[in-house]
Amino acid sequence: MENENIVRPELEDEQEENLETSLRPKSLKDYIGQTKVKESMKIYIEAAKKRKEALDHCLFYGPPGLGKTTISGIIANEMHSKIKITSGPAIEKPGDLAGLLTNLEEYDVLFIDEIHRLSKTVEEILYPALEDYVLDITIGKGPEAKSIRLDLPKFTLIGATTKAGALTTPLRDRFGIVQKLELYSVEDLSTIVKRSSKILKTPIDDESCKEIARRSRGTPRIANRLLKRVRDYALVLGDGKINLKITKHALNQLEIDEIGLDETDRKMLSMMIVQYSGRPVGIEALASSLGEEIDTIEDVYEPYLLQIGFIARTPRGRQVLPPAYEHLGFELK
Repeated sequence: MENENIVRPELEDEQEENLETSLRPKSLKDYIGQTKVKESMKIYIEAAKKRKEALDHCLFYGPPGLGKTTISGIIANEMHSKIKITSGPAIEKPGDLAGLLTNLEEYDVLFIDEIHRLSKTVEEILYPALEDYVLDITIGKGPEAKSIRLDLPKFTLIGATTKAGALTTPLRDRFGIVQKLELYSVEDLSTIVKRSSKILKTPIDDESCKEIARRSRGTPRIANRLLKRVRDYALVLGDGKINLKITKHALNQLEIDEIGLDETDRKMLSMMIVQYSGRPVGIEALASSLGEEIDTIEDVYEPYLLQIGFIARTPRGRQVLPPAYEHLGFELK
């Protein structure tokens, strides 16, 4: 039926989710950027396949949107395994984890996003599972309590976190492979935008790819999101083809400037310059003034501003640097 999407709006959500999934590469060959990580993982995967063993447990860390979930799916595909995806906050009690582990098959991949948010009791259940592929379960309470040990299939745990420092040492030490994902270069992001545009069946020129890449904060997720929004403008204001004029107009309307700063970035930097006179600002004061969570500032805004040299972390707090003054048009005090 032509009006089925109107009657069932959830179909649009499913289609959007399927589209987002289709933008993710399925193999290391198609995975763009993160060259060191990609080369290392290729060796580890090939070695595991030759030994006919499960891949060692992996931990990926870095800012959001850099492809931690994507590379986990690629690992499962390369190992010809199934992947089960969950997150640290979703595993509330040991029974939740036990259910996940006992339903795994040989060589399956279990992906836990935001693994640093696992509770202590759940984490302790995970230790023997990672080391010896066994699950210790206590049944009953008091004197009648019994401990049962269940054998688990050989599986691979992939943990992802935006805060590697928040992981406990015992948990971090149980990962045999630890990789940091870095922010992407403009060249790699431009290639990603070009690839995504082909999947979305949207013609785009090279200059527009670079323009979107420049404003994507080194993050593929943002690049793909901006591409979709520019596509909307091209469809309504043009003939559906993305050119540089449409791209700049769309991104300016979205209030994303030439180097990828959005309204919140500019507000934060301006406040540090004007309200705090360029002096170091504590993260708590910054979060309170902006009305944002501390985690949001540390995970979403800070990494890019640190990388481009607009702010610095000092023992007394965050301090705005000269390039930020110049970019925003303030005189250096």
